[in-house]
Amino acid sequence: MRKSLFLGVATLVSVGVLMLGVVSITAAKDIKVGAVINLTGPASTWGQFHAKGHQDYFNYVNEVKGGVGGNKIDLTIVDHAYKVPEAVKFVRKFCTEDKMDMLATWDAGSGIMAKPIIQKYKIPNINYSTYQGILKAPVDYAYLPFGSYVMDSHAVLEYILAVHPGKDAPKVGLLTYNNAYGKSIHSACKEYAKKNNVNIVAIEQFPPKALDLNTEMLRLKSVGTQYIVMQCLPSAIIMALKAADRARLDVPFFGTWTSTDPGFFKRGKGLIRDRMHMQFPGGLPVDGTPGVTLMKKLWDRYKTVSKFDAAYWEGMSIGMIMERAFQRAHAKFGEINSRTINKALETFDNEDFGGLVPNITYTSTDHSASFTARIVKINENQTFTPLTGFWEPGKEKVKVVR
Repeated sequence: MRKSLFLGVATLVSVGVLMLGVVSITAAKDIKVGAVINLTGPASTWGQFHAKGHQDYFNYVNEVKGGVGGNKIDLTIVDHAYKVPEAVKFVRKFCTEDKMDMLATWDAGSGIMAKPIIQKYKIPNINYSTYQGILKAPVDYAYLPFGSYVMDSHAVLEYILAVHPGKDAPKVGLLTYNNAYGKSIHSACKEYAKKNNVNIVAIEQFPPKALDLNTEMLRLKSVGTQYIVMQCLPSAIIMALKAADRARLDVPFFGTWTSTDPGFFKRGKGLIRDRMHMQFPGGLPVDGTPGVTLMKKLWDRYKTVSKFDAAYWEGMSIGMIMERAFQRAHAKFGEINSRTINKALETFDNEDFGGLVPNITYTSTDHSASFTARIVKINENQTFTPLTGFWEPGKEKVKVVR
């Protein structure tokens, strides 16, 4: 009797172990991520390196870390060629047919138009553009990776005020695309200028397909512009620098973190000189932080880039933010899906990413990530020199370090 009982218990234990094995095998599933990125449209080099940084980081997680909780990350990247209707089509497909767990969209227009779709299907989305309009209520499921273009605008103008000689207001001209992305700095700059001693003397807009900016630069010169603040991608910045030389307008240029890609430095040789600056909220090689050290490991492993590139940096950063959300969802809720990922993101409280991006906080009502800036100088040899420390525009005084 005792022997039979022992055998019965042993059999049950064996079956239980086998069942646990089945559960562990079936529980592991791919984490499905969809990214709608500009790979062939205007300024597509920026999007191409976004995609490469994002893919490299997920490859690293899968190959070196074994995925997240044993679940591999399956990233599907599609090209919308900077066309909002195409982006909307892909987002809808990702939400309905492909049943993605998380999404990334690329530009301001696509991010705005994707919002009602991701909110309907309850799939969290990080937008590569940091357009502040994405944060308008309802904010559910829509996230930024770091501070918005409002922060960029305030940071650049605060820095200009800090270095401008004399008591007269600095004369600032805006040079931007005529789309949602370009216009995103208009109201933010005007708002800051109105409250501070800054004179916005002109706002020049142009289409992304413009062939030159000679007329715009001559108009900026005619109103006495002393500083040019831009919201456009690298190819247009090269045109602006060429046009400034033709117009003999020798002033400092300031862009947001979208100002460079690897091709920018080859095309900008002899044009960048000492006049190009940008607001950049992330880690640089000179920082030597753990996040930057990891980025260098990816360079060595995948050979995608050999020097720091801001587009590659953002792709990796968004990949890292997503991975952290997957980890948190697995740890807190025992499963990784769109619902638990969204809940996990909203638990981020001063979340540390090793200095790759500023620490991130998300709440149920605020998905803005951070409001931390710094100004850097862009050098022709594809290096970047910090001109300030990190600071929170509007709350902390900018500390100019060189």
